[in-house]
Amino acid sequence: MSSLFPTVVIENLWPRIEDGKYPIKRTPGEEVTVYADIFKEGHDVVLAVVKWRAAGAKKWQEAPMTPIEEDRWRGSFPAGPVGFTEWTIESWGDAFGSWVEEIGKKVRGGATSLPSETLEGAALVRAAAGRAGKNAAAKKLSSHADRLEEAPDPASLVAAASDAELITLMGQWPDRSLSTTCAPSQKVRVDRKGAAFAAWYEFFPRSAEGKAGSGSTFRDCLGRVDDAKAMGFDVIYFPPIHPIGITARKGANNSLTCKPGEPGVPYAIGGPAGGHCEVEPELGTMADFEWLLGEIRARGMEVALDFALNCSPDHPYVKDHPEWFFHRPDGTIKYAENPPKKYEDVYPLDYHNAGWKALWEELRDVLLFWAGMGVRIFRVDNPHTKPVAFWEWAIAEVQAKFPDVIFLSEAFTRPKMMRSLAKVGFTQSYTYFTWRNSPAEIEEYFTELTRTPMREYFRPNLFPNTPDILSVYLQEGGRPAFMIRAVLATTLSGVYGIYSGFELCENAALPGREEYLDSEKYQYKQRDWNAPGNIKPLITRLNAIRRENAALQQTNNLAFFRADNPALLCYRKWSQDGSNQILVIVTTDFRNGQGGWIDVPTGDLGLSPDSPYQVEDLLTGEVFSWRGVRNFVSFDPSRRIAHILRVRK
Repeated sequence: MSSLFPTVVIENLWPRIEDGKYPIKRTPGEEVTVYADIFKEGHDVVLAVVKWRAAGAKKWQEAPMTPIEEDRWRGSFPAGPVGFTEWTIESWGDAFGSWVEEIGKKVRGGATSLPSETLEGAALVRAAAGRAGKNAAAKKLSSHADRLEEAPDPASLVAAASDAELITLMGQWPDRSLSTTCAPSQKVRVDRKGAAFAAWYEFFPRSAEGKAGSGSTFRDCLGRVDDAKAMGFDVIYFPPIHPIGITARKGANNSLTCKPGEPGVPYAIGGPAGGHCEVEPELGTMADFEWLLGEIRARGMEVALDFALNCSPDHPYVKDHPEWFFHRPDGTIKYAENPPKKYEDVYPLDYHNAGWKALWEELRDVLLFWAGMGVRIFRVDNPHTKPVAFWEWAIAEVQAKFPDVIFLSEAFTRPKMMRSLAKVGFTQSYTYFTWRNSPAEIEEYFTELTRTPMREYFRPNLFPNTPDILSVYLQEGGRPAFMIRAVLATTLSGVYGIYSGFELCENAALPGREEYLDSEKYQYKQRDWNAPGNIKPLITRLNAIRRENAALQQTNNLAFFRADNPALLCYRKWSQDGSNQILVIVTTDFRNGQGGWIDVPTGDLGLSPDSPYQVEDLLTGEVFSWRGVRNFVSFDPSRRIAHILRVRK
């Protein structure tokens, strides 16, 4: 039973996002390390435990906390099953520990007799025996109490009080009647392993076969799926598969005129065949899609679907719920705009309309429909253009029924909005990685992601390209640039993805734009999936390296180290137990050969500054003998762009 008032001060808990308003994120079994300032009045010894349980469970588990500096304590526990784990801290004054300290000070001060203190200590031990009940521990405690009372002198009393078995038993049966427990408890959102470690492969089903003049169907997708699996991907991500609108349908290269036979933009959702809960007839039937889902699952993979809240003028919502849209003064519905861009084929939804509740519930039900079909990953298109409150509510509603659902936020927008979306529930987030190219830029950005509070709630999913984004770096750098970005994406984060064509080093862009020429958003895409110069072997090897090395299956275990050449990026990753140590050295110059001396963090590797050791290049199988801190590396972008080194002690 705790005191009616706090007997111990417990404050400055961490990790706690906005004073506990939002949960931190982990995966099952992943360690959660917590900190708090803990102290009480006077000079009493204080004890503390961190307590945790799966949300809804009655019984708490607990582990002792340890003081690490003045009044700052640390403790750890493993995250529970998928869902929520809650945790708190309980602390109390340790009467027995305080008594042991007191008599020790008195003996050191020259005390020759401690009769009252002897009785006090024995009473504390007998009280612990009473709390233990009728068991072996109680008998041992009673025996220790007798030994305290029989101590012939203060020095013997201190020796008896310091007995290791007695200290352990008193720790097992403490007096917590005046303890203080933090309230309310803090929450951890526990997502399945795939939230933190996965490799995504995005492709348009209609272009699965790579034909220029006609589209593919769901039944034609297995070749692309099997190729992705062979490369080591485990998530197949489909852009919208729903019926495409006819009105104002866009043509090739975003032309306002759609020629006969052109398929339209999948993001203009809704047509004669229905809306968000139907599939585009040219792709096949719902039964065909279910078949494809089953085939993908049979291969040990899963599907991520695009959740794009765009409605074409032909969407059933336009006729059935015109109040859900924005209207001009003349009563007509407004199409979407992001000046200077115009999207005449899309009507944006008004989330604040008078019937907003019905709209929100309908959109939630769309997610529940596909989750019920077996889709448990949703990549959400432009969530930053919808109310944050909607996402907080909708994600909670869906995960209450399907706790294993993963949501990826595609929000390339202002940093605070990106962080807010992650806080309110998005499992993963797109990042600025696409535009961070120099070592200095990458180190600064990933230090922010992994060494600030963002690490607790913002999971980066690194995409070096998307159907919307072809960076200048890839446009100018060609094959070496694609190889460099592949190494960075696969080793900096536990979760990454590519948009199909990346493995073929496709980099033809619209002049002056970071957009693809002949984008398959607007047309069928012709491809030779095994075209000369492809980097499929590299991607396959990178995915295998990730699977074989626990150090590369996390994101926050990232530390940069130095090279004397600013074109080189160096970083270390390590497994939780420290047995798997990986050093990554990458050149970011896709044009010129680069070399330099690197400063290996031997201390962090458990090596003395001048000790010899070996490093194995996991990309090539080469083994290098190194010594101490300073070692030399060199790169030629036509032959080698990186070392991924596993340290052998």
